[in-house]
Amino acid sequence: MLAELAAFNAGFSVVKQVIANGGDLANAFGSIQKMVGAKEALRAKQKKNENSVFSFLGTKKSNDFEEFMALDKIRETEKELHEYMKIYGRIGLYDDWIRFQAEARKRRIAERKEIEAIVAQRWEIFYWCLGFMLLALGCWGIVEYLIFIRDSR
Repeated sequence: MLAELAAFNAGFSVVKQVIANGGDLANAFGSIQKMVGAKEALRAKQKKNENSVFSFLGTKKSNDFEEFMALDKIRETEKELHEYMKIYGRIGLYDDWIRFQAEARKRRIAERKEIEAIVAQRWEIFYWCLGFMLLALGCWGIVEYLIFIRDSR
């Protein structure tokens, strides 16, 4: 969690430095992407911790307050980024940014589902191959047993 927050803060400090040096927000696009990636990673980690078997059983105590504070820090930083986009960006930049984030999130979800479908398909092929091999092995065993019985008479 701290690594994601550090990556987010590092990206934001680059954005602030670009603006302080009189640069355009477009020059800091890579850092903004790192910020978004860190935020998504933090949310995914939080969701994974919530859905964990250990948290369900109550054996693992996650630090909810630490996660809350990290997400709150990210929200505050995003508000500051919003102000920077309004002041130093073109008209409608923030709205376009929100739309872009939504589309990127949908695209990542679709890619994840596509990968999961491919993995499921490969497992199905593996199970079919395994079943065929077990069937062939069983048939071979029966034939060998019948040959053994025939020869023992």
